[in-house]
Amino acid sequence: MRDVDAIVFNLTTAALMVLTFKCGLLLVGEETVRRRPVPWAAIALTAVAVGAVVLQLAWPGAMDALDADPRKSGWWRVVTSVFLQNGGVFGGAWNLVTLAVIAALAQWFWRGPLMLVLFAAGVLLPQQIDALFGETARSTDPRNFAGSSGATYFLAATLAAGLLLTAPRAKERLLALAVPAGGLAMWLAQENGHGLVACYGFALGAVLLPLARRLPHPPVPAAGVPGTPAPADGPGGTPAR
Repeated sequence: MRDVDAIVFNLTTAALMVLTFKCGLLLVGEETVRRRPVPWAAIALTAVAVGAVVLQLAWPGAMDALDADPRKSGWWRVVTSVFLQNGGVFGGAWNLVTLAVIAALAQWFWRGPLMLVLFAAGVLLPQQIDALFGETARSTDPRNFAGSSGATYFLAATLAAGLLLTAPRAKERLLALAVPAGGLAMWLAQENGHGLVACYGFALGAVLLPLARRLPHPPVPAAGVPGTPAPADGPGGTPAR
């Protein structure tokens, strides 16, 4: 029975990532990807994560020294633990690939500095919420003391919030709303922390976007990329306004 529960847990977790990826791709526009700049901040973030895996392979004591086990002291653990991986070969590869893809989509929309700020929020916010409610078991943190998945799901959910606030079509906005709805359902049914951090990321993205639009270099959805045609809405193909 535990094996079945683990399979269902992994499938729903993966499904939420696929859903957030779809939202991010709609937000930045698949047809604009080739015209977007190289996402150097995303590449650098992924390189740090890959470097941490290499460190784990080369140094047997890396997990003990750098994970986020609350029984151990060390202010650095909340940050270093994010770049360690403890899900085996498949889990580690999944975390690295999804981090690279989501970070690139997030940089193309939010731009590099805001992407890094939001990733950092995904690293720090679960711990702060645990402290606020007196939790010591990190119940809201899906990392299980190590792993980049929590911060990645958080960052991915900010893209769903961006889609909700910028999409011209109702079906795209409904798809965006499915991210926090599905995340909350996963938390209530499975205590799956990936779903809860997705809700946090969605909420922060929705609050941040109106403010970010006032910056000298605001976020760039698909419609903001030069050469992108106006989307059609409705059976008559009337351009969306």
